[in-house]
Amino acid sequence: MSFNDLAVALEARRRDNLYRQRRVLESAQGPEVSVDGQRYLAFCSNDYLGLANHPEVIAALKRGADTYGVGGGASHLVNGHSQAHHALEEELAAFTGRERVLLFSTGYMANIGAVNALVDKQDAVFQDRLNHASLLDAGLLSGARFQRYLHNDPESLAQRLSRSEARRKLVVTDGVFSMDGDIADLPELSRVTREHEGWLMVDDAHGFGCVGATGGGCVEHFGLSNDEVPVLVGTLGKGFGTSGAFVAGSEVLIETLIQFARTYIYTTSMSPAVAEATRASLRLVQADSWRRDRLAQLIKRFRSGCEQLGYELMESPTPIQPIMIGDAGEAMRISAALAAKGIFISAIRPPTVPAGSSRLRVTFSAAHSEAQVDRLLDALDAVRIDRAAGGAA
Repeated sequence: MSFNDLAVALEARRRDNLYRQRRVLESAQGPEVSVDGQRYLAFCSNDYLGLANHPEVIAALKRGADTYGVGGGASHLVNGHSQAHHALEEELAAFTGRERVLLFSTGYMANIGAVNALVDKQDAVFQDRLNHASLLDAGLLSGARFQRYLHNDPESLAQRLSRSEARRKLVVTDGVFSMDGDIADLPELSRVTREHEGWLMVDDAHGFGCVGATGGGCVEHFGLSNDEVPVLVGTLGKGFGTSGAFVAGSEVLIETLIQFARTYIYTTSMSPAVAEATRASLRLVQADSWRRDRLAQLIKRFRSGCEQLGYELMESPTPIQPIMIGDAGEAMRISAALAAKGIFISAIRPPTVPAGSSRLRVTFSAAHSEAQVDRLLDALDAVRIDRAAGGAA
């Protein structure tokens, strides 16, 4: 058996400037990191609140390991549902204002498990065109009729819902879109969905911790109830700084997932030590409102600086601040030029984003300082000048 066809496909990806390579992080997450032996000022982590290396979170992880060990040992339904897991679920339920919460090992598994437990070939799934890959994969794997509506467009959704005669209609959207940084119009999407007797599922992976008065995400930001957003998904590896994910909702929803979500039933539970660490992180998310204030200040400073430099930013009020480049090769060249100046920012290219929309995905953390943002702007200015000089030559 030969892998020649695979080798050809890999070479094509290299030729099209779409080849991806792993970099080795040799330090903890933070504004300054060590990658492949080099020190960088980093603007490409999802550790939005700076909690991944927080001493209280680390201490809670150690205490959790001392009490429960490291491994979950079994699935939640066999012998892996520890007191740490149970306490975290109850605290997340209170945080989100939902009756119950169910923990999953990853956000990908939460999305696949929830969608596939709720719909099948008798049903229909309606998804935003720019939804995260895990949501799209969940819809495709469900066997339900799969439709995509125009990005953040309730009218486009309404047109598709009105033509459906499916038994169940599940509308799925990101809360904050991971590559663009914009926020879904949840009030209108909810209204349209309920008018057509559907269910709205929101994956607020990038909203929890950063959006809302207490960090409760997009649903809190818009003041929406459980009836308006009956299926709420969040991840713990971004704003919370740990790992894993959860689904929040009614008693009936959570019991349904326990019985039918295969990615919950047939996998080992997350480390109970990580659950303990997340409990500490949750307390910090709620108590340290200054972290969200700091993010807002840094975002404002960055956007103002980029406007002066002539860089094209996307309309985002969140820590995700993409600089639109367009060509994949050019995005790679700018990323490399910034790395040469000690700035670590990844170039995001197809298929993660549509063809012709490659970008630098700049992300901020509450741990960044204004001086570090200014250093980033200075580097972007120098790269802009270098590009202009190269074009003139």
